[in-house]
Amino acid sequence: MSTATTEQPTLGLKTEAPKTTPNVIITPKAAAEVLRIIASQEAEGVKETLRLRVRVVGGGCSGMEHKLDLDPTLNEKLDEVYELTGIPVVIDKRSMLYLNGATVDFLDDLNKRGFSIKNPNAKSTCGCGSSFSM
Repeated sequence: MSTATTEQPTLGLKTEAPKTTPNVIITPKAAAEVLRIIASQEAEGVKETLRLRVRVVGGGCSGMEHKLDLDPTLNEKLDEVYELTGIPVVIDKRSMLYLNGATVDFLDDLNKRGFSIKNPNAKSTCGCGSSFSM
């Protein structure tokens, strides 16, 4: 597989350009909240480039969990960097296998506030909804 090195002017970092865009959706509400959090981190003096890391890890009562982090690190062998809905997103190659078709949203209503990931690949979820199985 041939990839080209590109310079992302807004991020100032060199990454391998992926051949395709992932089938992961970041809603405008989620993107706005990520940008708000990044801006607050920058206001507190964080100088590193932060990217939204979306991943799947083992854990929880159903076996797998979605994780969202703001991460300044990048593993050039394992990670792919994308710009989705105007924000830098990092997804490692193993997690990509489980995230096809997933939607990252941000909820802000009377009953719930926070990020949510809807994954059509999940066969079942635990009672509290924080983990899933495939």
